[in-house]
Amino acid sequence: MKQAPISLLICALGGEGGGVLTEWLVETARHAGYPAQATSIPGVAQRTGATTYYIEVFPVAIKDLGGKRPVFSLNPVPGALDAMVSSELLETARQVGNGMSSPERTLVITSSARTLTTQERMQLGDGRTDAADLLKLVRQFSRAHQVFDMAAIAKEAGTVVSAVMLGAIAGSGLFPFPREDYEAVVKAGGKGAEASLRGFAKAFDIVAQGKVQADFVALILAPTPAPQVPVATAFPQPVRQMFSLGHARLLEYQGQAYADLYVERLQSVLAAEREADPQGANNFATTAEMARWLALWMAFDDIVRVADLKSRASRWTRVQGEVKAGDDDLLKVWDHFKPGIPEFAALLPAALARRLLAWDRRRSARGRQPWAMPLKIGTHSVFGMLALRGLASLKWLRPRGSRFVLEQRMIAQWLQGVLEGTRRDWQLGHEIALCGRLIKGYGSTNERGKENLLHVLEHLARGSIAAEAAAAVRTAREAALADDAGKALDAALVQHGAPPRPVKAVPIRWVRKPRGLTEESTELKAH
Repeated sequence: MKQAPISLLICALGGEGGGVLTEWLVETARHAGYPAQATSIPGVAQRTGATTYYIEVFPVAIKDLGGKRPVFSLNPVPGALDAMVSSELLETARQVGNGMSSPERTLVITSSARTLTTQERMQLGDGRTDAADLLKLVRQFSRAHQVFDMAAIAKEAGTVVSAVMLGAIAGSGLFPFPREDYEAVVKAGGKGAEASLRGFAKAFDIVAQGKVQADFVALILAPTPAPQVPVATAFPQPVRQMFSLGHARLLEYQGQAYADLYVERLQSVLAAEREADPQGANNFATTAEMARWLALWMAFDDIVRVADLKSRASRWTRVQGEVKAGDDDLLKVWDHFKPGIPEFAALLPAALARRLLAWDRRRSARGRQPWAMPLKIGTHSVFGMLALRGLASLKWLRPRGSRFVLEQRMIAQWLQGVLEGTRRDWQLGHEIALCGRLIKGYGSTNERGKENLLHVLEHLARGSIAAEAAAAVRTAREAALADDAGKALDAALVQHGAPPRPVKAVPIRWVRKPRGLTEESTELKAH
């Protein structure tokens, strides 16, 4: 019977140890007594750099070849690969798109982890490539496939992803090497071998279970089911999961009464959507979007929320894992804060908050910097943790603060816009609901997003023709997400007959010339 080499393509990003993995495989082949050959193919810069490694192993032991030597290829042939292993999902899809994987022949083992490209990071909105589309491509162009989060396993084991990839290859049974040969080569690596073996073992066990790719894809695509609260049954099935997550978030954020307000608001949206779409042809998409964005807006970040998040035990555990602190290591965590007048005024009643903000504005008008209090708090210390937990305990003060009242008023405006738009035309209501994406970030970014949303509501959502209003809202929203400076949004507003956003007054600050600095010396320095 004619024998052919077993071919494997390894896809790794820069710094992930693809070269080390290749050396491990070649050394394992030699240790087991099989002929092998490996080559590397440098790739163009993608995120941190991408390089592919190609390995061929002849499935007959050297001692059984009778002095003959197999002939190996130097590069992979598209469609003729036996297996492909990749540490990053988009890189897997890239190689599949290049025709490397064959649905009749190729086993694909890939991580579900993503390292975002520069283009994905540049988008103001969510510019990520849809993982579902990438996984669909893997399913269509592979004989069999295994998908799991290699990066998470590597982090848990305290090693690099190359050790996890080696365990996945070993667990797949692709090459005729026993597990002991793989482990022997890793052990010979010296420092870090113990952690590498932990990552190797975890990946080996996952892949060796022999589950079909559909199980892994279902695990990756389906988020962890949210605990179903009794009131969730009042919503259609497509809404329940997002509603349950939102309800749990607000219950933790401010308590039962606030979560009940969320339910009441969402039920009003559902009633309007059922009126506009009695048959549910649009799968209750407007209510589902509102379940997401309404919960995020209602759980806005303030100093109470920040203090709560930074003082949780889960955060300390995460930091310990990230720095790989051992039992005998001393870990200190310093958190830096710089709250200003707006943060303090947010927790005060409206009358006091207005007076405090007016004082800060007058101060800025005189050319001084806005008042702020730089703080450096040692979260590892008793005093630091007590300070944060004390601030986090002020949750009861939040509803009495000026910001809470302002946020609820703006949320009510947006909600009313969604209800009125949905009753006029389902598409209009859906587009207004999607404007919840504009509310994100902190400080000036968050304020700008809310101002943009309210401006769109006031000047575009109330157009006389519902279909035209829906198109105008969609155009304005996409422009606002694409351009942080707001020029694209202003152009879109003017294009649809609405006024551009008002220009904000910015104080001019005069800076005194340092003593001893003459005009002549200034000119010399300028040159």
